[in-house]
Amino acid sequence: MSFPDITATLHAAAPGLRGSLEANAPLAGLSWFRTGGPAQTLFQPADEDDLAIFLRGCPSDVPILVVGLGSNLLVRDGGVPGVVVRLGKGFQAIAVDGLRIRAGAGAADVKVARVAAEAGVAGLSFLRGIPGAIGGALRMNGGAYGGETKDVLVSCRGVSRDGTVRAYALADMGFTYRHCGVAEDVIFTEATFEGRPGDPAAILAEMNDITQARQASQPVNTRTGGSTFKNPPGLKAWELVDKAGCRGLRMGGAQVSELHTNFLIAQPGATAAEVEGLGEEVRRRVRETSGVELEWEIKRVGLQA
Repeated sequence: MSFPDITATLHAAAPGLRGSLEANAPLAGLSWFRTGGPAQTLFQPADEDDLAIFLRGCPSDVPILVVGLGSNLLVRDGGVPGVVVRLGKGFQAIAVDGLRIRAGAGAADVKVARVAAEAGVAGLSFLRGIPGAIGGALRMNGGAYGGETKDVLVSCRGVSRDGTVRAYALADMGFTYRHCGVAEDVIFTEATFEGRPGDPAAILAEMNDITQARQASQPVNTRTGGSTFKNPPGLKAWELVDKAGCRGLRMGGAQVSELHTNFLIAQPGATAAEVEGLGEEVRRRVRETSGVELEWEIKRVGLQA
């Protein structure tokens, strides 16, 4: 599928733009599932100021979607109309100031955890278990292995749809389980976390334990999107999926993991429609067997082919 090229219009609306604009840019390579169609336009801003300039000039009727490392993303086969914003090198810096860690929204969670560990800052090891970037952790109150983003966040910065840059304190974030209350059109650009004093060797050992636990219980070296469904209150999604008889269930090139049933795997050649269809079939079977309506944790974006 090919979309009309709107890059000239976007350049004209935001003179002085330093980031890159690419028409009909493939997105499959940016998603861990390795499926899906193109972005009508892919914008990679140079920095926060560049992002603000773009958003101020971008016509209000052009939809905008921000993506990070693509670890929790399913791009549908018809592609994504409008603009997909991807935060690259200009948003990946990590700095240490005492017990505080400042990280760009494009920085990988695992890298932030390692920098904190090497600096003797404890409390951020859980980020090792989240296969994404800081922007996603802010947007979803990402958590793993007993820790959540809300436990360590001090403040963050974001740019709204009209190009306004503002700071958000922890109290402004409206965090609940895998949810952030900040308006969906805000693109987070940076976060400041605070940990506690710790021994670097002990923290790195804790991170190593998390790595080993993930490798033993999750299909980490496959084309997957992380946890597919949110855990219902007081329940575990994987147990409900297992009880519904879905372990190893296949639909075309998509499969429920044999190792961890809350993971979907895209085999080579799988389409996004097959992955999403399998997820919906799992939800149907869980609803029939347990009466529970599973909620997607993976973000599904774009048009059906």
